[in-house]
Amino acid sequence: MATVAERRVTEDAPVERCTCAHCELPVPPGLVVDGAEHQFCCDGCATVYDILHSNGLTAYYDLRDEEEGRQQATTTGHAYREYDDPAFAERFVVPGPDGTASIDLYLEGVHCVACLWLIERLPELASGVREARLDITRAVVHLRWAPDEVPLSTVARWLDRLGYPPHPYRATSLQEARKREDRRWLMRMAVAGATAGNIMLMSFALYSGAFFGMAARYEQFFRYGSMLLALPAVFWAGEPFLRGALNALRTRTAQMDLPIALGILAGFASGVVNTVRGAGDIYFDSVATLIFLLLVGRRLQQRQQRIAADAAELKHALTPLHARRLDEEAGHVVDIPVMAIAMGDLLEVRPGETFPADGVVDVGESQVDAAVLTGESRPVDVARGDEVHAGTVNLSGLIHMRAEKAGLETRVGQLMEAVEEAARRRAPIMTLADRISGWFVAIVLTLALLVFAGWATVSVSEGVDRAIALLIVSCPCALGLATPLAIAAALGRAARAGILIKGGDVLERLNRPCTFYFDKTGTLTEGGFRVWAWHQRDAEEGLEARVAGIERHATHPLARALVAHAEGEPEDVPSANIEHVMGKGLIARLDDGQWRVGSPAWVPTDDAWSQEKLTEVVEAGATPVVVSRDCEVVAVIGLSDALREDATSSLATLRAWGHEVEVLSGDHPAAVRRTAERLGVDRARGGATPEDKLAVVEASTRPAVMVGDGVNDAAALSSAAVGVAVHGGAEASLAAADVFITREGVEPVVDLVSGARRTMDVIRRNLIFSLLYNVAGVSLAAAGIIGPLGAAALMPLSSLTVVASSYQARTFKKPRR
Repeated sequence: MATVAERRVTEDAPVERCTCAHCELPVPPGLVVDGAEHQFCCDGCATVYDILHSNGLTAYYDLRDEEEGRQQATTTGHAYREYDDPAFAERFVVPGPDGTASIDLYLEGVHCVACLWLIERLPELASGVREARLDITRAVVHLRWAPDEVPLSTVARWLDRLGYPPHPYRATSLQEARKREDRRWLMRMAVAGATAGNIMLMSFALYSGAFFGMAARYEQFFRYGSMLLALPAVFWAGEPFLRGALNALRTRTAQMDLPIALGILAGFASGVVNTVRGAGDIYFDSVATLIFLLLVGRRLQQRQQRIAADAAELKHALTPLHARRLDEEAGHVVDIPVMAIAMGDLLEVRPGETFPADGVVDVGESQVDAAVLTGESRPVDVARGDEVHAGTVNLSGLIHMRAEKAGLETRVGQLMEAVEEAARRRAPIMTLADRISGWFVAIVLTLALLVFAGWATVSVSEGVDRAIALLIVSCPCALGLATPLAIAAALGRAARAGILIKGGDVLERLNRPCTFYFDKTGTLTEGGFRVWAWHQRDAEEGLEARVAGIERHATHPLARALVAHAEGEPEDVPSANIEHVMGKGLIARLDDGQWRVGSPAWVPTDDAWSQEKLTEVVEAGATPVVVSRDCEVVAVIGLSDALREDATSSLATLRAWGHEVEVLSGDHPAAVRRTAERLGVDRARGGATPEDKLAVVEASTRPAVMVGDGVNDAAALSSAAVGVAVHGGAEASLAAADVFITREGVEPVVDLVSGARRTMDVIRRNLIFSLLYNVAGVSLAAAGIIGPLGAAALMPLSSLTVVASSYQARTFKKPRR
């Protein structure tokens, strides 16, 4: 069969619009073969079409055509029917005045300009689509379509067929407001930087003229030109500082924006007066540079201290976007958005899926991974009448559940509400610079008045110059940058070390004696089962491979651990010989007898040897699995979640630094106590629910540092003085935490504390230097040794020194490979 390339016609040949004989997508004009019975959009479709017809598999097309009577074929097999639900439209769709509607969808698989070109051709492929604009950096497409001509589910299936499965994009008003604020702030920085650079060029000309002479008309041109350029820098770019000073006057509080604004206005006013007089120094270059540096520092501080988690996203991160509702009268399943779930709905949850609501099992048996809520590492058996919760995962069996609570009313929704409430309740911690700013401002203003009064006895103009020099040289640029620059530099180094910190106040809190509460599963332990003990009755060879061969037919975490433990390939045990007994284990009927692998309650363990080994495993805090052949126990296996190698030494280091350590876990109390003993920790609490963890953290007499990885830790992470989410944590725990560690192990927690201590040392060093600089500068200005020009020259040096001090400090060290 000829390839598409061999069958191409010339581009100027008249062709008719046609579809591919295999996938039914439009065939590009350049690939249409004149006179051919079947047309193909690519060589792949042509090859598949030939294979299906050559092997008598043409029934594929009959099945496809039959299915397309109900829905279009998609790459994922999803029908997107929930996109047509009114509840979905109310949340995500924006109606337009012309009868159209619009929505933003996140698309999987967007990676290049070719994707942009293809997606924006969607109006040509799908009738009723008016516009498709793709933001390639975010992979978000803005769609506008006519709902009366084409349903949204059809448009979504078209995108899916093109290879871009869509998902509703949940941008919030808060995120959009932050973007607008960021754009305004960057514009201010750009204006201040551009004006400072251009004013400096004019200042260089004036400085040269001061030494070598300059015509009066040129001098006036440069003076007035500098003044005009300084206007947008002072009154637009510097508006945040002027507004802050005005607010300080209104509320009668001394804050750092007040002397900053006075210095800016005094320097600008003096420059204006001297420009009009045609004599004296102008300070427009220093004023513009000062504003630019202050904007950079304030921007760094603002960016690092923002909360990275979006509250609205947090509520929905743990449950699926859609659910399967069983129509009990019609007897078929309908996809609906989760916000359309009503109390009493019968929902279908398949193995591997997340429960979309809280409710009761109506039909079926399965095992549920509830670690997201309870922290318990072992799956829970559920059957008819048992409760199931949103956010937990169905592991093995098909479940029909009766919904009782959905959305924010679910248990996980209430936990997320607690996370947000704790975040709203937490007050911002004042930095060291903020604590001394009030006194600093008062002292500077008082000194400026005294200097003016003292020098005014000699000359009023001299008094004005000395007061302006004092305000300029003592303008707290270095003091204002000392903390945010040190924090920004530290946070950057921490990120390179695999520690992401959301705010600089975290570093200050970690410098006090704290109580560290560590979750067990996934934090102090590896987070996955492995064989800890293998007790075999006799030296029968191949038993591990036999057990692995049986267990590979199961999806339980314990089964995966047994398969991984076997050396070499597991024995080939036919699936036809395997019987699954829900919540108990597996039966394998083989040539040498009937084998059972499962829990001790199901596999008889009456003999003394079995009881001895079983007791040994249970007392060690491991999960027992028994293997029998024809009702005779041949092995007792203990599986446990192994401790991380660096856990013991890391906790010992924290205790040596004066911190208290406690293990706080939702796992079985016996397992938690055993883990604490192995770590050398005296305080341990097991069986703790998320609510229990929250109560313990809130009752702590010391600042609490919660270290965890699950949603069951989220409320405690948010309420703690510092919440630390470790590598591999659930999305909600990452959103609620103040720190996210991307490296595995417990040692990064120690690195976090040590880095925080070094950062505070840098901040103290910067503050001490800034204060010493101001004392020296104020003394020189008050004594008349330096004037406004000298003060303007000295002022940037303090900022540059603080910058160098902050970015040269090795606060967080890169981890050893």
